[in-house]
Amino acid sequence: SCVHTENCFVPISEIIAVEETEFNKKQRNIGRWQKMAKLHAFTVHYVKKARNHRWRCRDATFWCVDEHLCNQWTQALKELLEMQKSRPKQLLVYINPYGGKRQGKRIYEQKVAPLFSLASISTDVVSDVVCVGGDGMFSEVMHGLIGRMQKDSGIDQNNPKASLVQCNIRIGIIPAGSTDCICYSTVGISDPVTSALHIIVGDCQPLDVSSVHHNNTFLKYSVSLLGYGFYGDILKDSEKKRWMGPMRYDYSGFKTFLSHHYYEGTIAYQPAKHTHGSPRDKESCRTGCYICKQSEKQLAEQNKEHGLKHEEGEEEWKVIKGKFLAINAVNMSCACPRSPKGLSPAAHLADGSADLILVRKCSRFDFLRYLVRHTNQDDQFDFPFVDVYRVKCFQFTSKLSEDNESNVMDIGKKRFGQFCRDHPACCCNIVNSTWNCDGETLDSSAIEVRVHCQLMKLFARGIEEDCKDEAAHSQSSTEQLL
Repeated sequence: SCVHTENCFVPISEIIAVEETEFNKKQRNIGRWQKMAKLHAFTVHYVKKARNHRWRCRDATFWCVDEHLCNQWTQALKELLEMQKSRPKQLLVYINPYGGKRQGKRIYEQKVAPLFSLASISTDVVSDVVCVGGDGMFSEVMHGLIGRMQKDSGIDQNNPKASLVQCNIRIGIIPAGSTDCICYSTVGISDPVTSALHIIVGDCQPLDVSSVHHNNTFLKYSVSLLGYGFYGDILKDSEKKRWMGPMRYDYSGFKTFLSHHYYEGTIAYQPAKHTHGSPRDKESCRTGCYICKQSEKQLAEQNKEHGLKHEEGEEEWKVIKGKFLAINAVNMSCACPRSPKGLSPAAHLADGSADLILVRKCSRFDFLRYLVRHTNQDDQFDFPFVDVYRVKCFQFTSKLSEDNESNVMDIGKKRFGQFCRDHPACCCNIVNSTWNCDGETLDSSAIEVRVHCQLMKLFARGIEEDCKDEAAHSQSSTEQLL
């Protein structure tokens, strides 16, 4: 199950390709072999793990004087690779040439396509899907695949209580966007070569997906961040400044922080009792996560015994009313280079739950302290104005929406004036925020959100606990006599 090189053992699952090698072309000046008439060799291309979860392609060449023995080894290794059923043979590749720094096409052609070719992966027949771009590109592909799966299965996506069918097509992401949050949260690094190697070896990481509805109408799916208030306002403002490139997020973030708007509303949620742990513990989601596996099993047993609709009706809804600077629901940590821990460091990728983070009205200085916590190792939930819950579904209705439903005429006479008194420095036309759904805006402030356990599959394996330092090993090709 392993190939031994001079430096380490390489699992078969992390071998990229095996190919015959013309020995004389590569090794002409090795003195001890000069007197031999002919040598036979093959080269093994494999994954080399470096620091910070970075992967690279390395190779080791093996040779001997016995042609038959050399062929036997080559054939045996190729047969073992053929037995790795999880590896893709055919891929459909989408490239977003305008995402991030507009480097998607160059990244794919120079860094990714040669690796796919080396691994004999065809990219002209549909099987699994690879998108070259950012989180927005991934979201577009995900919506297409999930939507098609539900349509083929006769599932009505507009029904917020519908049990959705899992998508059997894996999606690969070659990061080329502005933040690449999904890659960073599922692999541990935003690096095109590393992501390509995860695709080649056939890694598979299930992902929870949240569905977002308004008045029994489907709006969007979310796999990372669903944010109202601070992050919604940042996105809404930055959309007007796309000409600035990725710098628009810094500008809009600073502007939104200074405005310090808060929004009043009501949140109702159902706790995720099927999952283990809590958002405040230190159990981060890692490769082969035990919590995700156990939660999936327990959730499946509950749904089988009670049925999804009956289970929801029996469980109690918790209700919270208040004034909030930010309301965030995350299906993963949402880590990125600027925030290595993310919005919720202990969030899990595939446990059928989301972490609901409520940041109540506080001073601008306290809110800054909360934001700074995302960049260091301190507990970012350790504030009296921050609450976090692990939920399987929730609903939110803004105060303005509640007033609209009760008495539209009273808004202009009472609520509008009160809002201006609460925000003396603000513009009076801002009465509601926008939802930030994986980098796309949702204008409906009243929404219903439900988490669907492991609805999607990604070419990844989760973040590994430890990665060996590549600097400790030689980067040159390893040669060994059979």
